[in-house]
Amino acid sequence: MKLDILAIAAHPDDVELSCAGTLMVHALQGLKTGIVDLTRGELGTRGTPEGRLLEAQDACALMGLDVRENLGLADGFFQNTREDQMAVVRAIRKYRPEIVLANAIDDRHPDHGRAAKLIADSCWLAGLRKVETIGEDGQPQLAWRPKQVYHFIQDRYIEPDFVVDISSVIDKKIEAIKCFKTQFLAEKDNEPQTYISSPEFFDSVLYRSKMLGKGIGVAHAEGYTTAKMIGVRSLLDLVNNVT
Repeated sequence: MKLDILAIAAHPDDVELSCAGTLMVHALQGLKTGIVDLTRGELGTRGTPEGRLLEAQDACALMGLDVRENLGLADGFFQNTREDQMAVVRAIRKYRPEIVLANAIDDRHPDHGRAAKLIADSCWLAGLRKVETIGEDGQPQLAWRPKQVYHFIQDRYIEPDFVVDISSVIDKKIEAIKCFKTQFLAEKDNEPQTYISSPEFFDSVLYRSKMLGKGIGVAHAEGYTTAKMIGVRSLLDLVNNVT
């Protein structure tokens, strides 16, 4: 299946927290969207890898996306090596996205910044025809390079290069995050509490989207950085609702 937008992230729930609104907005516009999770999040303090996979599929269905796949790289230990790059290259060539959304370039969790570099480098390598890969059908894959790689913003604030209005889907985004019931808003169970399990962390996600939305005069937004210059065919493509 060819996708228009593919989010690639280190852990299940990275996408829901950071760019779920963007994926849903574009899915509602009729674009093909999907997620590739690099790891199963097996080092997470709460829950189990098997449970996290089920939560991820529930969130994908709720968001109305076309596909979600997990590459099974080593949580906490994946690196920007040839082996891990080739796994990501195969996924990029499989789905042939026009745009890739990737982890933040720097963040509190070291996996996030490392994933950002791995994904960006793999997007470049996927466009080289002499980098040879075999698809799931046993046939050679064709080279494919996404037109853009945009990095979403995660725990640490990074000044965005642009933001996407997600006001129309903010309630769905909240529901998608809550699909990860072992991770968020789960203070009354018997598992250890973590940085992300508290109501304060959950509230911070909403505060961030409100802050980014305020900058363009909307209720909620998600922000992105890019290493590649963005061009438009018309100044009318640059929407700013601030009066």
